[in-house]
Amino acid sequence: MGSVPARPPREACGPGRPTKLLLGKSNYLYVNVNLVYACTMSQKNRTWTISDLAREFDVSTRTIRFYEEKGFIHPRRDGQRRIYSASDRTRIRLILRGKRIGMSLAECMEIIDMYTPGDSSDAQLTSLLARVRERRSALEQQRRDLEETLHALDEIENLCRQAQRTRTQRPEAPRVNASEEIHP
Repeated sequence: MGSVPARPPREACGPGRPTKLLLGKSNYLYVNVNLVYACTMSQKNRTWTISDLAREFDVSTRTIRFYEEKGFIHPRRDGQRRIYSASDRTRIRLILRGKRIGMSLAECMEIIDMYTPGDSSDAQLTSLLARVRERRSALEQQRRDLEETLHALDEIENLCRQAQRTRTQRPEAPRVNASEEIHP
């Protein structure tokens, strides 16, 4: 039968393609007339390229290299190619989620680095909850500030419109040219 690839090629999935048989919790066997593919669908063993991750998270490859330079992720190398693990992918996802809610990279990493597989994540969750409360409070204050600013702009706009209406309703006084003499 020969060697069995770790996962089937892309063309091995879809209509008219090999049949997918469930062998266990997350193991599948792809069977074709002349080919057999053993495939572990577990994300734990899967790897990604920098292009895969950039496309998935809609970020530039430069962003991912930046996270690597800062030591946030640790891809292994295959020559010049970077090979990213499930752990690297998860860390990128968490960093981007933290940034989306307004956390700095340092704050994201502080919380992410608290996690140790197999240990209780209480400290991590407590810290994250505190950050979420702080962020929510800051955003609510910003919302109040924006509401006040919008209210002030509404007032100014109304005053300007009133001034325009008053000006168009008032008849203009006759203008006197300085070169003209006024005779009583």
